[in-house]
Amino acid sequence: MYKIPHPDRAAVRARVGVFGLFWLLGITIGMWSAGLPSLNDRLGLGAARLGTVLLLVAAGGLVAMLLAGPLVDRFTSRKVCWFAAPASAVLLLGPAVAPGFWWLAVLAVVFGLGIGVVEVAMNAHSVEVELRYGRPIISAFHGVWSLGGAVGGALTAAGLKAGTGGQSLLVAAAIVVPFAYAPFMRLLGPAAAAPVASSGRTALSGTIRWGLIALLGVAAFAAHLAEGAAMDWAALHARWVLGADPALAPLAYTIFSVAMTAVRLLGDPLRARLGAVRTIRLAGIIATCGYVLVLGAGAVPESLSVVCAWTGWGLAGVGLATVIPVIFSAVGASGGAVGRALAMVTAFGYTGLLAGPAVLGFVAQSSSLPIALVIPTAFAAVVALTGAPAIRALIPAPAPVDEAAAPAARAH
Repeated sequence: MYKIPHPDRAAVRARVGVFGLFWLLGITIGMWSAGLPSLNDRLGLGAARLGTVLLLVAAGGLVAMLLAGPLVDRFTSRKVCWFAAPASAVLLLGPAVAPGFWWLAVLAVVFGLGIGVVEVAMNAHSVEVELRYGRPIISAFHGVWSLGGAVGGALTAAGLKAGTGGQSLLVAAAIVVPFAYAPFMRLLGPAAAAPVASSGRTALSGTIRWGLIALLGVAAFAAHLAEGAAMDWAALHARWVLGADPALAPLAYTIFSVAMTAVRLLGDPLRARLGAVRTIRLAGIIATCGYVLVLGAGAVPESLSVVCAWTGWGLAGVGLATVIPVIFSAVGASGGAVGRALAMVTAFGYTGLLAGPAVLGFVAQSSSLPIALVIPTAFAAVVALTGAPAIRALIPAPAPVDEAAAPAARAH
């Protein structure tokens, strides 16, 4: 039977602090996304310019992720979080007050830089806290990030409802900024956050082999591509391919999102029992089965097609929910250079999230959306094929427990 370890007080406090970091970034991203329509109305951007702004935010984030890894390894994740997380909230004020497109373009890059740095730093600190905790806890952090995004969107919507008009993003950001430093008093201190040695170390000098980082990066890319496909195309698939009612079509993504969030919030005990290798293999299989159901929805009777697709999107959300937490946890448990490794894996995943939906759009335009959705189906299978062997190489199976010594160990 799985025995839950009892973490010390510093680890418990740090866990609360990391929850705060993920919550803060989720709210910031949620406010940014929900505030785009009002930003577009205020500056009269249009689809092309708004798309350019989004691309600039993504480019800034990608560059920052690659730079953040060495910063975390040199200055610790705590120090980088101390500056980067509040900065990401403050930097949201830039696009909110931009007087025109060119100013917005510059400030969008800066905003993306802030988001990229805090993404790497807070995830690095989360793996340090998990090591200190002694059991899986990372998945719930990502679930709180999703909830924060929903709250951020609601804050922005409330600002619009209150009549703030094009300044809704400014009002929502101003609500978050005063609370930006709240989580940091609970993070692990320099002594407590020192890297924990692990028997899973895979190379000399405490460095994870680049081949393993690349393999984990491929798994992260595949998972994020499949997630991005659901975000941007689930509702459109229900409407265009299955002929769902316009009011029901958005439920396809809602079901995916709710399933993913729920599993992230509740999935840590399951990962503790199954182990990282079995969890990521099962995650890839479940996500693949979900996408197969989505693809098959068009072939079943019309009365069942939407329900079949909803079931598929739900399974895809359940499977993809644990992939990134498992990968990040494995990097932390390896005992290697966490900052650089996490930065590379995060950059891989971020690229999949950005590029995937666009590629699907081009394929759908030239052929059909069902054919385009074959791509995330295949990449969901790639998660299991690449993630499981990479994690097995990072974290060798634990040595068998000496049953005779177990009672004495439990007594301590």
